[in-house]
Amino acid sequence: APSAQHRGSAGGPWPLFALPWAGGPLPAPRWPVECEVIKETIEHIGEGALRPSPPSPLRQTLPCPQHLSVPPPEWVPPEPEPFWQPLGHEQPPAPPSEEQGTVVYNLGAAPRGSCFTRARIGGSPGPLSSPAAPLAGPEDTTLLFESRFESGNLQKAVRVGPYEYVLTLRPDLYTAKHTQWFYFRVQNTRRDPLYRFTIANLAKPKSLYGEGMRPLLYSQRDATTRGIGWRRVGADVRYYRGGGEEPAAFCLSWTARFPHDGDTCFFAHSYPYTYSDLQRYLRALAGDPARSRYCAVRALCRSLAGNTVYLLTITSPAGAAAAKRAVVLSARAHPGESGGSWAMRGFLDFLLSAHADARLLRRLFVFKVVPMLNPDGVVVGNSRCSLTGRDPNRAYGTGPRGSFPGVWHLRAMVERVLAEREVVLYCDFHGHSRKNNVFMYGCDGGGAGAGLRLHPRVFPLMLSKNAPDKFSFPSCKFKVQKSKAGTGRVVMWRLGVSNSYTMEAAFGGSTLGGRSSHFTVEDLKALGYHLCDTLLDFCDPNPAKLQQCLAEVDTLLRRRLGREPGSDRGWSDVSPSELES
Repeated sequence: APSAQHRGSAGGPWPLFALPWAGGPLPAPRWPVECEVIKETIEHIGEGALRPSPPSPLRQTLPCPQHLSVPPPEWVPPEPEPFWQPLGHEQPPAPPSEEQGTVVYNLGAAPRGSCFTRARIGGSPGPLSSPAAPLAGPEDTTLLFESRFESGNLQKAVRVGPYEYVLTLRPDLYTAKHTQWFYFRVQNTRRDPLYRFTIANLAKPKSLYGEGMRPLLYSQRDATTRGIGWRRVGADVRYYRGGGEEPAAFCLSWTARFPHDGDTCFFAHSYPYTYSDLQRYLRALAGDPARSRYCAVRALCRSLAGNTVYLLTITSPAGAAAAKRAVVLSARAHPGESGGSWAMRGFLDFLLSAHADARLLRRLFVFKVVPMLNPDGVVVGNSRCSLTGRDPNRAYGTGPRGSFPGVWHLRAMVERVLAEREVVLYCDFHGHSRKNNVFMYGCDGGGAGAGLRLHPRVFPLMLSKNAPDKFSFPSCKFKVQKSKAGTGRVVMWRLGVSNSYTMEAAFGGSTLGGRSSHFTVEDLKALGYHLCDTLLDFCDPNPAKLQQCLAEVDTLLRRRLGREPGSDRGWSDVSPSELES
């Protein structure tokens, strides 16, 4: 286990290197040498003007127009994007046969049995291959596929009908599994035909696609001419077990029409947020004289491929530095859970703003933020793993420094901070593929007094009150399972961070507050603001809200266990499993 005494000064940042200062070129991502990378830069429209967000229902705040400005994307869908509603009698389609089709895109076999050896800017040093079949002429309607860019992961496309394609995703590098995230480009589109796409090698037996979630589409022409960004598309969306003997034998199938002839479009599982997106954001921070006064961007470490894992330290020069408590946040341990980056973006946008609550947070706390723990996985388009071929969110306890540098150095940094101040909150941002809404996993070790048993449930309950149309307190879990012993939340809890959480934001959307619709980027960013709002409620020096929420949790759990409200019986004899049964 990393030891604080061998890390230099307590809580001190690592030396500066490869930081994206304003005016200089962005450091280019480093790729494993097995990966081919096209030269084009892939960017999508992003943030736009600020607009007000409603105040916290838990505390008195400034009037609404001044309370907060949450920066949404340039384009927000004018109406909620509903889940696909199946008619109820559809039968799963017959598994499409690749043998009867024509391969129109093929990157060749992914490196499975091998292991990571070295990386370089631009990936493979040789000339690029031509994985897409050439068009026969202007009348050829074959789609042109591409995924050799940041976070792309399409392996193969087979045309099995005039407008029907069977797709195979590349597993996480150096593995034969973990197929969930997808992100790829199509060109040579036609506006009128109804296309069908079937991804034939997904890994999970259950998915929100089975409950109405729809894929995302981005049209380059609509973005350029109309300012329209990512939107949900797809009808006849089905998720079902496919044929064959492969372990990853689940299929996602949907139909869609493209908005234009001859367009360049992208499909994605969730709103992409790449390593270069993060670096562009950090460069803007570094070049902003106001925000850079209280936000120091440092290099926590380098990844296996040599990409910088960034650490942001955010606090105000005002206030007694030694008396400040710490808050530690992280995201993208799992690279395919891009919603975590958008929630982190919303958190940083607010915390670095001039709003009175943001100034108060900076005056009260020292924030340590690692916005992208697994940049290598994000770069290559993995769903879950780093370049070790293993899950970094199981390596906080025993993962060696040389194999899991991001999580190892994050843990060491938390140890250093704990040596000099209390860490009032640790939260790791993730995405969830099987349950809608937003919820948290916390840590209930059992056997403690009533206050200590109930206290880890207070922060999630407060967050559910501040985001009632997104956050589901009944979906939160607090049992510390043996299989989760190496996760960030459990290891940080065992180090002494009593309020240690994983925040899960569904890939789908919300079924709360009258909603039944997908999350937008604006929804995900708002989670970051609500986390800030809840932190102020949770740490309010007036204990009234804390006591109110403790009483409410006590009542909820007594009702769940069939106990009389207000009875004297405590919680020390109740196991975490019973509380969640």
